[in-house]
Amino acid sequence: MSAPTVAEQQASEFDGHVVLPMPPQDGFTADDLDRIPDLPPHTELIDGNLVLVSPQKLFHMLVLKILERELDQHVPDGLRVAREFSVKLAERQRPEPDLLLVRAEAFRELEQTWFPPEAVELAVEVVSKESEVRDRERKPELYARAGVRFYWRIEQDGNDAVVYEYENDPASPSGDYGKPNVHRKTLRTSAPLELEFDLTDILNR
Repeated sequence: MSAPTVAEQQASEFDGHVVLPMPPQDGFTADDLDRIPDLPPHTELIDGNLVLVSPQKLFHMLVLKILERELDQHVPDGLRVAREFSVKLAERQRPEPDLLLVRAEAFRELEQTWFPPEAVELAVEVVSKESEVRDRERKPELYARAGVRFYWRIEQDGNDAVVYEYENDPASPSGDYGKPNVHRKTLRTSAPLELEFDLTDILNR
């Protein structure tokens, strides 16, 4: 069965559960996300498989709200902030980072549904329990090898946040990120933007 034929099947609701179309033998493609009807919001494609997002915890929502505000205030000329918007990294890879810094020219039209990886300067993922393996292992590989220069992984530590800041390592033969810089209490960085961000007491910010 070809991928377009599968993708055109109706995703339906049965006994309160969403019933998704059966994937083709080689998995779904990035373009299939635009063809499958009634997908739950923020569905991602990783290695040809549909990934459904669990309900957000309060930590996740608050970190995104605070960091998005900081990025908007400090974004350099030529870049724009995007939230929860997918990136077509490869034929069967279309994740949806929580936050992105994207080159302004990539905002082409109101009907677009993804950015190309070459337009993305920074991808940010806030880790939840169900996304730990993807955010800690698979997504850094995918972003790095697609040419996304910077990747931030944000994790909860009590009431605080911890930021793992990755950058492409030019010495890596596979194109992977180097060892991350770990930021506790305060995130201070100069690339891809100048930013100093308080990571403490997220609940009461």
